[in-house]
Parts: sequence; C-alpha cells; structure tokens
Amino acid sequence: MDRLFLDANVLFSAAYRDDAGVRRLWTAPNSELVTSEYAIEEATRNLADSNQKERLDGLLESVEVVPAGVLDPDVRGDVQLRDKDWPILSGAVSAGATHLITGDIRDFGVYFGQKVLGVLILPPSQYLQARSQQTLPKAPSPGAT
Repeated sequence: MDRLFLDANVLFSAAYRDDAGVRRLWTAPNSELVTSEYAIEEATRNLADSNQKERLDGLLESVEVVPAGVLDPDVRGDVQLRDKDWPILSGAVSAGATHLITGDIRDFGVYFGQKVLGVLILPPSQYLQARSQQTLPKAPSPGAT
C-alpha cells in the first residue's frame, strides 16, 4: 500500500478545476492519501474563489490530515530545501509516507525519482504513470496456452 503525502500545489491543482488530471490520485488503487495542516493552509490561501475552496474541502474528506512535522536539523543531512519547504518534507516523513507527491519543480525537482529521508519524491504525473504500468495485466509467456 502506497501512502502518498500530497504537497500544497497538488491540493491546489486538484481543487482549481473540476476536471484536473491530478484528481486521479484520489482513485489510485492501493494507495492512501495524507497531507498536513500546513499544506492545506497554503493551498487554501492560494485558491481564488469559494467554489475552489469547497472543492478542496470535498477532496479532503478522503485525505488523512496530520499535523505539520518537524525534523531535527541533524536528521536533514545534505538535503537542501528552502525554509518554506521543510514543513512539507517533514510532514511526509512524520506521516510515514512512502511518497511525497509534488509539482514543485523549483524546490523538489532535483530530488524527483529519489528517496529522501525514506520518502520517494515524485510529481503526480510520474506517480500515476508508474502506477498504471504496474496495474496492467502481464502478457502471457510465449508458448503459454
């Protein structure tokens, strides 16, 4: 079971439009969604209208919300992030997430496809693509009946 920590920009994108492709995360098989109060506050602050905020509230009904995590600076190692991004990674680590799903190329892009502090960092499209390939039926072996 994948435990997906959703960054604020993923929440924002999912709530911004009814038909946002990132909403497929909410129906991804064998996964559970988690985010932090910090990420929700950031997403909400950036949504423009009440319809978008209502969509976010509806989406959050199926997302586990955890307090913002805090990592001791000694644990951070060589990971380089701006101060505003540490609560996101810390939240993912504290929540026991297997994945941090983020569209933040500027700050997390250098870590895409890597495990950082035990959490695999991926953009939503890459996670969904990998997930769809895993769920495809395997082709029969040559000569199998």
